[in-house]
Amino acid sequence: MKLFTMELTHAIRRAFNLNADTATHDEIRTRILSGGQVTGTNMCVLICAILIASVGLNTGSTAVIIGAMLISPLMGSILAMAYGAAAGDSQRFRRHLYGFLIQLIISLCVSTVYFLLSPINAPSTELLARTKPSFYDVIIATAGGIAGIIGSTRTEKSNNVIPGVAIATALMPPVCTCGYSIAHARWDMLAGASYLFLVNTYFIFFSAVLILDLLKIPRVSTLTEKQWKKLRKRMIRNTLFVLLPCIPLTILMLSE
Repeated sequence: MKLFTMELTHAIRRAFNLNADTATHDEIRTRILSGGQVTGTNMCVLICAILIASVGLNTGSTAVIIGAMLISPLMGSILAMAYGAAAGDSQRFRRHLYGFLIQLIISLCVSTVYFLLSPINAPSTELLARTKPSFYDVIIATAGGIAGIIGSTRTEKSNNVIPGVAIATALMPPVCTCGYSIAHARWDMLAGASYLFLVNTYFIFFSAVLILDLLKIPRVSTLTEKQWKKLRKRMIRNTLFVLLPCIPLTILMLSE
């Protein structure tokens, strides 16, 4: 019985061992950071994705929205920020954060202009669905971030993980919903869509940082124990700040 228990424990550890087929640290670094670059190509793809998603949300076409999520480059920027944070590289983290903010501003501008020009003014069910975040979105974003970073750090990069994560976590539709809200002065919708985008972005980032830390990627700077305590407190505070509003919203959703 003892031998069976030991073999079973060993089999479980081997099954969940993330280090078995992990790529080299240099390969992980190059792969993740290249995906987060804000280049002319990425910006053109981003604008196309925003337009496609806006049309899909405006007309209520789920297939079109999924297509937009598949080509959106926003996920790459979030994973690059997570790498910078996990590596203790504040300069690189800020660089990718600024790039992400530029992508976000352009996305808002393009979607707002589209909805200002669109003859369809009434919000579709697809738009309204992006204004009611809940705790379930936290679960999806966390699981998506874990799957995304694991898929990106394997020896053979999985070609089906990242597209699946992009669809599940839905970064693009909330941004476009914000554009619709601004164009039509629907501030109630803007609040819900903005919070949904924040939840998805933060928990993808947070879970990716945790996995990269488990994989022990090389750190640029070594933090003292005092600095680590301060960093942990900040992460806990930020997580609670983003998470707590989900609780009453989830209760409200379940009571409807």
